[in-house]
Amino acid sequence: MSLQEQLLKAGLTNEKKAKKAKKASKKNRDLKRDIKAATDSKRTEQLERDKQLNKQIQEEAKKKAIQAQIVQLIEMNQLNLHGGSLAYNFTDGSAVRKLNVDDKVQRQLANGLLSIVRLADDYAVVPSVVAEKIAQRDDSILVSQNTVEEVDEDDPYKDYVIPDDLMW
Repeated sequence: MSLQEQLLKAGLTNEKKAKKAKKASKKNRDLKRDIKAATDSKRTEQLERDKQLNKQIQEEAKKKAIQAQIVQLIEMNQLNLHGGSLAYNFTDGSAVRKLNVDDKVQRQLANGLLSIVRLADDYAVVPSVVAEKIAQRDDSILVSQNTVEEVDEDDPYKDYVIPDDLMW
């Protein structure tokens, strides 16, 4: 026997009050269920937003780490160009830029042993092996890298060698 039936039998309540209490109890259960569903959906939305924010933060941290690696590679491997007397011209996008280098560095740049990379607002000359590592991380940093082409046997101009000191 339920508590409600016992109260009716004892005469402490009547049928009308019992039905009203039963109806209020059902409303409370429905309200609790609705509140729980709303809080669960809010919690799910918040978790999704947090995941997206964490992913974005991790991507930014990864980009910063890659940029730091690039700067470190350039600073550790760049050549000292002070005192160069020859002008080495190269293109950066659509602009023609100039670096003053010595004869040895000019030959190595022309032969593809050295490459030019962008460092902040300036340019640096690094070995091509290092430039390839930099290009793997961010190819927009690499400005100029010459490649030595193999001579084709059928090329009619194969006997004509381009001079190393050709300036343009």
